[in-house]
Amino acid sequence: MTHPTRRLVLAGGALTAAAPALARTRAPAGIVNPLVRQRADAQIFRHTDGWYYMTGSVPEYDRLVLRRARTLAGLTTAREAVLWRHQASGPMSGFLWAPELHLIDGRWIMYFAAGPSGGGADVFRIRTYAVTCDGADPMTGRWTVLGELQTPWDSFNLDSTSFVHRGTRYLAWAQREPGIETNSNLYLAPLATPLTLAAKPARLSVPTLGWEVRGYKVNEAPALLARNGRLFLTYSASATDARYCMGMLTARDDADIMDPAAWSKSRVPVMTSSPAHKIYGPGHNSFTVDERGRDMLVYHARDYEAIKGDPLFDPNRHTRVQPIRYTADGVPLFNPPVANGPLA
Repeated sequence: MTHPTRRLVLAGGALTAAAPALARTRAPAGIVNPLVRQRADAQIFRHTDGWYYMTGSVPEYDRLVLRRARTLAGLTTAREAVLWRHQASGPMSGFLWAPELHLIDGRWIMYFAAGPSGGGADVFRIRTYAVTCDGADPMTGRWTVLGELQTPWDSFNLDSTSFVHRGTRYLAWAQREPGIETNSNLYLAPLATPLTLAAKPARLSVPTLGWEVRGYKVNEAPALLARNGRLFLTYSASATDARYCMGMLTARDDADIMDPAAWSKSRVPVMTSSPAHKIYGPGHNSFTVDERGRDMLVYHARDYEAIKGDPLFDPNRHTRVQPIRYTADGVPLFNPPVANGPLA
């Protein structure tokens, strides 16, 4: 069974503002990688209130956290609030993975994946849930359980992200579908409510390529970047060690995105480990913009290759950021992951 990993840009919406197709971009001042240590599956977005918000998985997998700052660099030392802790028993008493925050219909909602605790229970019986805030400030409001995501199958699922495209709110997520011998595939559906689908989900991607099936057969952690007349849906593949990497699906902005044929898959990974830069297992990404509106990639990775035991219990997947470059025809470029230290 694979171990999870995630996505978005503006709370409750995709990164959609126009971006120039530049060969090079200059990084904002003050950012030093890793941006935040021991926070995996990181989501960072700049909200309309001017704050940068960040959440991610903690090494203990026991709580949902959130921090904010006026700058990306400020997230490094920002105070972190604990929004919710796993329950004493039941389906949300074990591992908590891959939180993601969205503002949906004026209400703060955090999706996350959870399983039961041990003692005979299957700790990898992972399902997607959501908590919601009772106030306008997600850092200080009271968070309570909203419920469980309802999908057609009662099976392993995680890594939910939500975005609005052409007036419709969608959910993208990873799930193991009965009858398909993979650990997880990628799915997309419009939402009726934050936890119920408005249509039968579309299966967008199944791990079949060699770089998607190393260790585990995994497509997970979808994240949407809308740029230059196209939708770029990045995702993560393979085991969560140094083999972990990013792929990408692409569709035209005016396509029927619920038609799997509208999406084309990259034949090679779009981000991989860099021994030269000593960065290993990049993935579970999200997107944001810097203080001047330039596109930034957010992802986690380790700064060493050798791991003792299960990679899930190695705590050092750190949150990192770097500018996104574009080809002349507007396709985003992510490789290579930059080395530790100040962004040049």
